[in-house]
Amino acid sequence: MQKYKRIPQITADGSVTLYIKEIDEHYHSTNGAIVEADIVYMKNALLERGLKDVNILEVGFGTGLNCFMTFLESVKNEMNIHYTTLELYPLSVDEISSINYSDILSPEHKAIFLKMHDSKWNEPVEITPNFIIEKRNIDLTKDEVTGKFDVVYFDSFAPDKQPEMWSDDIYKKIVNAMNSNAVMTTYCAKGIVRRGWQNAGLTMERIPGPPGKREMLRGKKIEK
Repeated sequence: MQKYKRIPQITADGSVTLYIKEIDEHYHSTNGAIVEADIVYMKNALLERGLKDVNILEVGFGTGLNCFMTFLESVKNEMNIHYTTLELYPLSVDEISSINYSDILSPEHKAIFLKMHDSKWNEPVEITPNFIIEKRNIDLTKDEVTGKFDVVYFDSFAPDKQPEMWSDDIYKKIVNAMNSNAVMTTYCAKGIVRRGWQNAGLTMERIPGPPGKREMLRGKKIEK
């Protein structure tokens, strides 16, 4: 993925996504990047779990949209967040400069958005006293997931574009790192994906998806 050029494109809600022509893949839904993140990860994962102190794991930091929106939710709902995010191919400075999320969502927090991207890799960084980010530059197909998490955002490229990320081995790594009653969401609702997470130990459900997708998946770790 690193060798491919990532082209900014405007989605239906006015927010930017990045497009990789070589694999014909977008970082977000063209029906609205912000709308998708809000439905898939904020409403159905972070807010569904309903905790004030939350350890989050994100698979795919990408443009930083999920992270920034989580920060805004933490301010609104007075949460303490430790945000661990995995990314093998970080964006360049030029690519980051093309992203307009703070302009749309919260111009007064633009410095926070940039700080998230500028923060050091592979160590915890305090964004604010109530929001810690830990960006890990690792290859999940080879490396283990350390830590224990209450919420998981699984936001890899689609299974037909990045099949190595949608494997039983990776599902098991993530489920093993989830606390009891933890919630995982992903935009992908394919049957093979649902069964994979289910075999790894999650109780799975199909729920209404964002614009352009009839359904998405949510899983919960219910330990007996």
